[in-house]
Amino acid sequence: MLIPLANAPRDYAWGSPTLLAELEGRTPSGRPEAEVWFGDHPGDPAEIPDGRTLDRWIAEEGAAVGVGEPLPYLLKLLAAASALSIQAHPSLAQASAGFAREEAAGIPRDAAERTYRDRNHKPELIVAVSESFRALAGLRDLDDTRRLIAALGPRAAPLAERLERADASLSGVIGWLLSDGAGAAREVIAAAAAARSDEFADELALARALDEAFPGDPGIVVALLMNLVTLRRGEGLFVPAGVLHAYLEGLGVELMAASDNVLRGGLTPKHVDAAELVGVLDPVPGLPPVIRPRPIGDGIARYDVPVDDFALLVAVPQGDATVDVPLAGTSIALATAGALTVSGRASGARTTLKPGSAVLITPDEGGVHVSGEGRLFLAQPGR
Repeated sequence: MLIPLANAPRDYAWGSPTLLAELEGRTPSGRPEAEVWFGDHPGDPAEIPDGRTLDRWIAEEGAAVGVGEPLPYLLKLLAAASALSIQAHPSLAQASAGFAREEAAGIPRDAAERTYRDRNHKPELIVAVSESFRALAGLRDLDDTRRLIAALGPRAAPLAERLERADASLSGVIGWLLSDGAGAAREVIAAAAAARSDEFADELALARALDEAFPGDPGIVVALLMNLVTLRRGEGLFVPAGVLHAYLEGLGVELMAASDNVLRGGLTPKHVDAAELVGVLDPVPGLPPVIRPRPIGDGIARYDVPVDDFALLVAVPQGDATVDVPLAGTSIALATAGALTVSGRASGARTTLKPGSAVLITPDEGGVHVSGEGRLFLAQPGR
């Protein structure tokens, strides 16, 4: 069974006014368009052609075609024109404990100060759809960061001193910046505005741009401790639990475990709980892996990620060839280029997808055949 999915873009302030419209070939709305969710997550479930939301359809009819449970993943299109909040996500154990703690405290699940909105972790994969996609991901090597801070001069001395301590941990430094180090952060931001460095020119330019958008925000200094990454079209970035990250600019396909647990570390008007962030943060410097699709057959490749919640495939038919895509579990296909015909293996049901359109594929199909010209991403459970 193939079920078309649709949803309205979410108008977060950081969203692009043009990227999603350009992908879909329509006139821009004039508003920021940040994300389109293709899934059954109760925060914004997709709609099916009869007007029901996907979560309702699964509850009412899914069992008959093998869709007996909510999806373990959430697939999105993400279009950023400016920085998202710096953030990290908890592990399964941390999410379970944090959710139970906030439930016991009686904090409403939709409260602004609520951190744990469910019991799940939220590993995620972002794949660049635009020519390039910029992000901050992971904590930079400490020696490299010390050189960057040294280039800022004496106004950054308090931060430099903390980084030089024998017992320094980057999570401790971040906790200080977000709680007691606001004054020192403002000095670092001012120094970054005036500093020049060939080695760290891009990082300093980003700090200046962030200060225009978030004046004086200590998260700007946190950003100076992170790796600045540029993905090329088709490359993916996998972010596991505890890894600090922030997407900056570009259009991507994002696939994650079905969760809304976010611990923020700046660049946002939303709730920032510095102590809780430090508690889940992985302080080990390093760059999260950039993942390139691994061919697994003619016209089909897989993004290898170390989680069971989701898997992402990409199909790119060549010429008149039809790509046979075996699938396991309830899957979602999302087109990002061209015009593609998707046919169910078992039923023979057919649908044509243009960029930005998606379809749910029920498990009884066993997979799909893909023909035409373009690029099709397919999300499925990772098991």
